[in-house]
Amino acid sequence: MQYRQLGTTDLNVSLIGLGTMTWGWQNTQAEGFEQMDYALAQGVNFFDTAEMYAIPPTPERFGTTETIIGHWFAARKNRDQVILASKITGPGLDWVRGGDNHINKKNLTLALEGSLKRLQTDYIDVYQLHWPNRGAYHFGKTWDFAPDFDAVAERENFLEVLNTLQGFIEQGKIRHFGLSNETAWGLMQYLQLANDHNLPRAVSIQNEYSLLCRHFEPDLAEIALSEQCGLLAWSPLARGILSGKYLNGAKPAGARLTLETRPEHRTGKTVDDAAAAYIAIAKRHGLDPCQMALAFVNAQRFVTSNLIGATTMAQLKSNIDSVNLKLMPEVLADIAQARREFAQPY
Repeated sequence: MQYRQLGTTDLNVSLIGLGTMTWGWQNTQAEGFEQMDYALAQGVNFFDTAEMYAIPPTPERFGTTETIIGHWFAARKNRDQVILASKITGPGLDWVRGGDNHINKKNLTLALEGSLKRLQTDYIDVYQLHWPNRGAYHFGKTWDFAPDFDAVAERENFLEVLNTLQGFIEQGKIRHFGLSNETAWGLMQYLQLANDHNLPRAVSIQNEYSLLCRHFEPDLAEIALSEQCGLLAWSPLARGILSGKYLNGAKPAGARLTLETRPEHRTGKTVDDAAAAYIAIAKRHGLDPCQMALAFVNAQRFVTSNLIGATTMAQLKSNIDSVNLKLMPEVLADIAQARREFAQPY
């Protein structure tokens, strides 16, 4: 396993991070335990979860993934071996805290206490804001700059959040904090306010990144490198699309996009054509398509950890093994050419 420094902290996290959002829906607790046991044995020391998991979010599944992780900590007595990240849910789900879920001091306090209880731990290493109060362009949403956007009010909220997080750190309930699904403006505001007011500095930003989704480049990538606030890349296989299993309208039994009923924005001829192009590159060079896609993410200097997700042990083992694959210049040249043809498939 390879390790990278988490922001400006003294923590070194595994380049492959273990995503957990299928546990409690596609995966049972026993399967979650098996995945955690194997990942830890392979040197994966960074686990990422959220109060909202399992996915897709429902009132019945809220908190189930954290609960599974908490049971594993209790059974294995190994909390100190894991660098654990979780998240507070942003606004938008009317069944989370009665629908009044603006990220502020009140809801941060309620959310953190709930996560700590489910996780059966006294502290979370990296506590993240799942998405901004003002909305995000992630999850397939069309995000327009709101006509009533109030930058002063947003910064006041950011200060409230930072002061609240500082209190959690002083209480020993969290060690650091990170952002998620945030924009370049939002990330820079948080960093500047932290600097101006001697408040906690974001150590990471968790946004979507894959061969099919490279919104993070170039602006956020520049900030991540220059400000030492690296990317925790989610959906590096574009929900499995880069495996090729959904090509030509295929719906394999038990697969996530087969089971989900929510509209999926990663669909259509352009997405299929782009995925097929990358899969063809992998096959031309004798590579596994998933490992090639993950190795591409691993190679980016602005990436701190690549958050894989798996529903089978075979997938998990292959995904973790991607850390040992270095893409040759001719592969990277083919990938660059494919990107010119499919700049932003979705």
